[in-house]
Amino acid sequence: MNKVYRRLLSKLHLTYPQYLVMLVLWEKDGVTVSELGERLYLDSATLTPLLKRLQQAGLVERYRGKKDERQVLIYLTDSGRQLQDKARGVPESVFCATQCNLDWLQGMKNELETLRANLIAHL
Repeated sequence: MNKVYRRLLSKLHLTYPQYLVMLVLWEKDGVTVSELGERLYLDSATLTPLLKRLQQAGLVERYRGKKDERQVLIYLTDSGRQLQDKARGVPESVFCATQCNLDWLQGMKNELETLRANLIAHL
């Protein structure tokens, strides 16, 4: 699975974790680091270097919150927004590589979400 994503994402100069961050930001720009961590189930120690690399690549900007300077908000740059167009084909390419039925994949996704929820409930 990683090889499929790596091949597709290397053209975008993204790693898989960076791609996941970008997916969240393409859906909702201007999220806090803590919200991003909650959405991706990653802690800030994992996100901070990842976000620094995305910022160095010119894809995101990090700003301190105006009301609460402890908060760090992440915003897409113009380059980050433009990358979304180039990345649109990634999910379809991965789906085609699976050679699986869409209904089966949706069922598997639902099962995995249930598994994750059950595990989180026992933490």
